[in-house]
Amino acid sequence: MTSPKHKSTVGRLKSRPQFLAVRKGEQRKGPLILLEVLDRGEPETGPRVGFTVTKKHGNAVERNRMRRRLKEAVRLSAGFAMTPGHDYVVVARRDVLSAPFARIKKILGERIENKQKNSRPPAAPGKNDGK
Repeated sequence: MTSPKHKSTVGRLKSRPQFLAVRKGEQRKGPLILLEVLDRGEPETGPRVGFTVTKKHGNAVERNRMRRRLKEAVRLSAGFAMTPGHDYVVVARRDVLSAPFARIKKILGERIENKQKNSRPPAAPGKNDGK
């Protein structure tokens, strides 16, 4: 997954044990994806990425389309924000299929950079406060 503009290469996670190892790391939730991140402790190696789309999200054609959209978003923008020595697993949600591609790229980039998504405003004081 390289871009002609940059010399950054993102490796791929291919085997089940690699995916399962990443599940032990940090989870960063977003509206279109769940990003799982694991620091391998090897800063001299490049980042690796894997993609997961479960069967509950549609038939094979729809799942492959979601996977292709996520791969392209990583290739075009998000791959350059990935930290060397880390593994990333992008778990798709159903909305990836119908979301505008620019939104997918933006959300994926934010999750990789670990920016906090818009949080809810603080709750109004209630009767349970102070107990």
